[in-house]
Formats: sequence, structure tokens, C-alpha cells
Amino acid sequence: MHYIWKEWKENLRGKGLWLSLSIIGLISLSILFRSSPLSFAKGFYVLLLNLFDTIIYFIPILCLFIGAFSIFQEKEQKTLIMLLTKKENYQSFLWKKSLSLYTVVLLPLIGWFFIYLLFSKFKFQLDGGSYFIFVLSIILMAVIFLQMGAAIGSFSRSRMQIVGYTIFVWFYFFFLHDFLLLSFLPNVSHDNVTWFSIAYFINPLEAVRMFLETGIGVYSFGHMSRLLQAFMWTKPVYFLIGDLVFWLCVSFGAAVIFHRQEANE
Repeated sequence: MHYIWKEWKENLRGKGLWLSLSIIGLISLSILFRSSPLSFAKGFYVLLLNLFDTIIYFIPILCLFIGAFSIFQEKEQKTLIMLLTKKENYQSFLWKKSLSLYTVVLLPLIGWFFIYLLFSKFKFQLDGGSYFIFVLSIILMAVIFLQMGAAIGSFSRSRMQIVGYTIFVWFYFFFLHDFLLLSFLPNVSHDNVTWFSIAYFINPLEAVRMFLETGIGVYSFGHMSRLLQAFMWTKPVYFLIGDLVFWLCVSFGAAVIFHRQEANE
């Protein structure tokens, strides 16, 4: 609880979190205004997809920066040294810090999307289940990139390094990952399509998108070719859960290992 309160006070004094929420709020309202001509009955699903396709460009990089600078600030202000000298190891610190980041970032985000649902009620016929899947997709995506940001902050030694690492991670998942897979696409067959599927869905953005689009009924896998059936060898929700567990463990482990190397140096 102490970490959550400390993180909350730091974000109240800072501008990063509120600037991020302001950007998301302005984008959300802009998409709602532009979606006004859509039909009352079916326009809600189009609104969710348009909103997701827009804010997916912003939430990952904002969460990366928030997570990275939150950890780096502890090192910069020398509070991390004080915490680690009080019989607390770095794993324990990172775990508590991560939970505080989730709480401080996700609660205002959930609050905003609850308010946004009230605005949408005057424009469209709502589907509570689809909206829950949409918000859950945003939350899980934010958690993954917050943890990646915490890892970046753990082994970065300057603010310029944070900017460089963050932009690279964002660029990789948005562009480079799919570009690399395209070069292997002509060689995909029934023998290796499962491995290609794993490589494709290891990108959390693809896993989140597939989970959302199948969850709200945009895509149906009722009539698939044998190759596509082998590609979708499990449900999208399991791909997303696997991504969540994998990237949280990798990010947490990388943060601990590289922090130890930095401390030894």
C-alpha cells in the first residue's frame, strides 16, 4: 500500500500520466464524434474497432515511458538505494513497484472508459459483453507494456537510453515483427504452421487484436481451411493469456538480471 500511495503522489506532481490520459480522452471523444453517422444498432461495434485501431498506437508507447521513467526516477533520486539497504531485495521492490504502477495507471483508465460508455449510450445501442472484452483487451495490453517499461527503466542509465529503448520496442512490435514474418510467409506449410503461429502471436498487439475481434464477433472461425485451422490451433484467449504470462516473466527476469549486472559494475 505504501508503494501505491507513493506512486500516486509522484504522478499527481508529475505530468506524464495526466498527459497520457488526456491524449487517450481526446482521441476517444474524437472517434465518438466521427462515428455519430453510424447506425444506432450496429455502429457500436464499428466504434469499438475504430477506437481500438487508433489508441493501439498510443497506449503501448505511453505505458513504456510511464513504466520506464517510474523505475528510473527511483534510481535518479537515490530512493532505490535506500529501499534496498532496508533488507529488501530488488525482486521484492520490482514486484511492489509493478503492482503500484498497474493500480495507478489502470484505475484512471478504467474510470475513463466507464465514463466513455455513458457518452456512447446516447449514440448507439450498447453491448455490455463486447465493451467488457474491449476494456479487458486495453487493460491487458497496458499491463504488458507497463512491465516492459519497468524493465527498460531497470537497466537504463540515462533518460536518453530510455527514449532509445522505448522507441525501438514500440517500432519492433508495430512494424519490424510483422515485416520479419512476411519474409518467412512463402515457406509456411502444414509442417511448420504451428511454429509460425507462435511467432505471430508472440506479438502482444496481434494477440490482443485477435482476442478483441473474435470476442465481439467480427471474425468467425466456423469455416476454415486446414492450414488456417492449424494456424489457429487454440482459442485467441489462450494466445493472449500465454502472451501475458510470457512477457511478464521475460520483462521481470530481464529487469532483475540486468539490474544485477549494473549494480556489479
